[in-house]
Amino acid sequence: MFLSHPITNHTLLFKEPKRSPWTTTSSPLQAVLVDSRISASKGASHYVMYPSKPKERIREMFTKVELSVSSYDTAWVAMVPSPNSPSSPCFPKCLSWILENQLPDGSWPVAHNHPLLIKDALSSTLACVLALKKWDIGEEHVNKGLQFIGSKFSLISDKNQHAPIGFDIIFPGMVEYAKFLGLNLPMSTPAIDVLLQHRDLEFKRISESNSEGSKLYLAYIAEGWGKYHDWKDIMKYQRKNGSLFNSPSATAAAFVHLQDSNCLNYLHSLLERFGNAVPTAYPLDIYVSLSMVDNLERLGIDRHFKNEIRILLDRIYICWLHMEEEIFSDMATCALAFRILRMHGYDIPTDALAMFAGENFFETPGGCLKDLCSTLELYRASHILISPDEQILERQHLWSSNFLKQCLSKCLTATDVFDGRIIQEVDYALKFPLYANLERLENKRNLEHYNIDNLRILKSSYRSSNIENKDLLDLAVEDFNLCQSIHQKELQQLERNGVLTTVVDDFFDIGGSGEELVNLIELVEKWDGVSTTDFCSVHVEIIFSAIKNTTNEIGEKAFSRIGHHVTSHIIEIWLKLLNSMMKEAEWTHNEVVPTLEEYMANAYVSFALGPIVLPALYLVGPDIPEEVVRDTEYHNLFKVMSTCGRLLNDIQGFKRESKEGKLNAVSLLMIPCNGVVSEEEAVGRISGMIEINRRELLRLVLQSKDSVVPRPCKDLFWKMSKVVHLFYRNNDGFTSLQEMVSAVNAVIEEPLSIPPSDVC
Repeated sequence: MFLSHPITNHTLLFKEPKRSPWTTTSSPLQAVLVDSRISASKGASHYVMYPSKPKERIREMFTKVELSVSSYDTAWVAMVPSPNSPSSPCFPKCLSWILENQLPDGSWPVAHNHPLLIKDALSSTLACVLALKKWDIGEEHVNKGLQFIGSKFSLISDKNQHAPIGFDIIFPGMVEYAKFLGLNLPMSTPAIDVLLQHRDLEFKRISESNSEGSKLYLAYIAEGWGKYHDWKDIMKYQRKNGSLFNSPSATAAAFVHLQDSNCLNYLHSLLERFGNAVPTAYPLDIYVSLSMVDNLERLGIDRHFKNEIRILLDRIYICWLHMEEEIFSDMATCALAFRILRMHGYDIPTDALAMFAGENFFETPGGCLKDLCSTLELYRASHILISPDEQILERQHLWSSNFLKQCLSKCLTATDVFDGRIIQEVDYALKFPLYANLERLENKRNLEHYNIDNLRILKSSYRSSNIENKDLLDLAVEDFNLCQSIHQKELQQLERNGVLTTVVDDFFDIGGSGEELVNLIELVEKWDGVSTTDFCSVHVEIIFSAIKNTTNEIGEKAFSRIGHHVTSHIIEIWLKLLNSMMKEAEWTHNEVVPTLEEYMANAYVSFALGPIVLPALYLVGPDIPEEVVRDTEYHNLFKVMSTCGRLLNDIQGFKRESKEGKLNAVSLLMIPCNGVVSEEEAVGRISGMIEINRRELLRLVLQSKDSVVPRPCKDLFWKMSKVVHLFYRNNDGFTSLQEMVSAVNAVIEEPLSIPPSDVC
């Protein structure tokens, strides 16, 4: 590597130093700092003015959950007779909606007119036909609906068609009810017999397991079973709001058979809330609201809505404390609430997730269906470990990761557009867990895979504008482009420290003599008043001048931003690094073998994140007073972050450093007196140490009580830890530099690749 001396213009040839993740043209550090700089700004109005309407429309979503209408569930509610007059409908407005909303092709609308949602359309259309036939109205509508069913019936056996939950049981059940009502179905008797036989086999397959999960699942789709079901037994699953599983269709069917007043009250509340038609599930407010927050964060635009998010999460936290059914009866909602609330600093214990993990998972309807979406949420939640004794999350992580890997191996060839989407999400989550992804890289990926249709499928398909829509996409695109436009001007000085730490590391490892190393430390200690006669070599002069110039520039920039001097602190950071590197050089020169404890007490500093991360805190977050910099919490954040990095480096660099005759944590453990002999055992123990420190780092970041370090500053420690985990994910990083450069360029240099139809 060639360095041109800023004063003498001499050129010095160094042995090519090992490359660092901080020395690429656009470094991972830079991406982290850009992200943090923008997060810390007040709405980023300092940089760009956003159109107010998209942001205002998004803000409105925090106060109102929008769900699409379900023709299928509306039809089942329309079939409910009046308690006082069984020959009349209890909800005539639902019948009016059915009459007014038939499509020209004879079907009734589903959430998306997608060619792979024919089964959804068939189910909704047959339900609407049954409702009209039951009350003997809309003969023309009935006939058109039957024609549509006849034209699409052959697709029932198409495996590529996406089926609503319970379709193989519910649709035949409705066919059977249609025969009872005397409808002339447009399908042959043998075809109907085959349909019913498949229904019976499916019911037998599920019920024979006799698990609680299978019982719950069959109860959830109870409207498909009519007279075959023990309706009184089903009522043990009734919720406090009077519903069965928050499902209008199942609750309506239950009322028809049992005349339960609580079921009726639930249905009345639905119509009061939604008017003349109902969604496929209600309430879904908490799940939809949490999904909206998750989406804002995944797109990188949550900073615009900090107050709204905090108010919303405060409300959901109260629901958590009150053990609301809406959260704890659904594993996806519970896992999502756990992850988001805990990551926002709320005190959330792990107990609630125990009911969904491992074998318990199969005691739920989702477990019976092997629901990938819910399992993925459980897997993501299992990464939020913040203490050594969270065995529930440990077991959940082991179980959910194995389950997802097994499912992934079976589903990689899936061509279904809906299954394919979740398979991609599972694959990405397994490759890049929470602690090893670069947020801006993930933001870009989520933007480029943005699903503006936000289609979700239960017993019928549904949408919510709260979860994904064009306003979110537009704002996210603006934000991403903003990040790319400001990074180079604002963060060049910080990048220099990344380069310098690598140069200094190699100088202490291989480039400098003992005299030069001592001289460099003495010069940094003296700092001001250094003359040309103080340098023992041009090597030392170049490095000292680079450290001093860069430090002074950062100090000046920090002073203009926060109004007090920080240069002395940055000098102190450099001195700690130089002294730690000196100790390692002395160990090597004197052939000293330190204990693991002695090594780690020094090695977390010599990993060299100090001059990279700590000065950045003055430029990306709120003002940090002197007393905070000297606080134990500040030091602990740095120590556990750097310890994770050092140990990850030692695992991946063990073989290379062993060939070079250097000791690290792995080789120290393999010395017989330390009780571990094999490389595998040593790596296992080091991995355990990484896990402990990663948990402690996350705990410190999320801690709000008795915390003096501002959260935006703590977030930078966590983000840098994620960069380091990503860098050492597969190897030592230096041998796959192109992979890191590609990842960073994707964030910093390359434009977004979004289909024009999704942006305009």
